[in-house]
Amino acid sequence: MPLAPDELAHQLGTGLLSFPVTHFTPDLAFDEAGYRDHLSWLSGYDVAGLFAAGGTGEGFSLRTEEIDTVVRVAVDEIGGRVPVLAPATGGTAVAVAQAKAAEAAGADGILLFPPYLTEAGQRGLVEHISAVCRSTNLGVIAYSRANAILGDLAVAEAADRNRNLIGLKDGVGNIEEMTRTYARVGDRLLYVGGLPTAETFALPLLQLGVTTYSSAIFNFVPEFAIGFYEDVRRQDRDAVYRRLNDFVLPYLDIRDRERGYAVSIIKGGLAAIGRPAGPVRPPLTDLTEQDVSDLKILVDKIG
Repeated sequence: MPLAPDELAHQLGTGLLSFPVTHFTPDLAFDEAGYRDHLSWLSGYDVAGLFAAGGTGEGFSLRTEEIDTVVRVAVDEIGGRVPVLAPATGGTAVAVAQAKAAEAAGADGILLFPPYLTEAGQRGLVEHISAVCRSTNLGVIAYSRANAILGDLAVAEAADRNRNLIGLKDGVGNIEEMTRTYARVGDRLLYVGGLPTAETFALPLLQLGVTTYSSAIFNFVPEFAIGFYEDVRRQDRDAVYRRLNDFVLPYLDIRDRERGYAVSIIKGGLAAIGRPAGPVRPPLTDLTEQDVSDLKILVDKIG
């Protein structure tokens, strides 16, 4: 049985979160066997929740039926051991349909992504969140970023109107806005760091009530990612900055070589450790051979 919304919020707040990549064959079809193997490997670590077909999972490149397949495979492979959250994307009608499909598939919760393309005011975003929350009994986390940046008043209204709105994922990093939101809403919601790369912002955002975050690098250096998270929660500044200098900042230098590499570099990392996940789908591009070589040197450095 899926976790109740309050149980899900508690569970997600107990540890590190991550977005598994979605495995593709050379001809860009979904590689179910590779994906299952990856999920099984990741779920063997102490992770509090995994988000299927999310941003790092190239959910934006998946057809609706593929998203449903990926979510069902994830639930079948790791459901009951690790909470599985599914995406709700696009316009309101599409997001509602995906939320219903995720519940039917046995997912534990929903990550509500910004509506596709169009801008919207705060009132419209609250209605968008409310429509999705009404459509499901699952816990919903709203992702504030891009064309759906939520102010504190909108977050408070959405939380008041929807008891199964359990969290806010911050993809902006605006310190004043996060301070306003936490001051107004407090612990009514779970706050999840969602900036790429989340480790860079984890320590300062902890002071603003953002107690967990989604780690993309967990896909290929899970021990390092968990150790980093533990250092953040202990507020061990020396350890955090040592890890930043040893791995995260040089990693960002590779990531920043080309737009779109925030996803591509995760698959590059898996290739570097001998667990390839296949190519990324266009419009993203794979890392060059030199990029992968540089990344492998960096991964080898941290063991």
